[in-house]
Amino acid sequence: MLPKVIIVEGLTDKQQIKKVITEDVTIICTNGTLGIERFDELLETYQLDDRDVYIMADEDKAGWKLRKQLKRELPHAEHIYIHPDYKEVATTPLHEIAHALVSKNIEVNPIFL
Repeated sequence: MLPKVIIVEGLTDKQQIKKVITEDVTIICTNGTLGIERFDELLETYQLDDRDVYIMADEDKAGWKLRKQLKRELPHAEHIYIHPDYKEVATTPLHEIAHALVSKNIEVNPIFL
């Protein structure tokens, strides 16, 4: 079975998530919204149709736009939300990220729970 995939917006989001997970998870940065060619490339490279995919985007206009796009392109993907007060994944406290990930059965270091 292929490892789970978490799709995030930027490198700082990826770094924040990597601090808490203990499971072998592939984290993909979109660096904003995706063009058709870039999305097709990710789809093929990471075999996204054959994996458990999670989307963890910021609680802002760009994040909502990315979620909307990925909801169309990857209807099987599950969404992981951070509390709107934090706005950005990169600035969300680690314990909040850990709780959000655990709610989707992604293994995290228990010190963050």
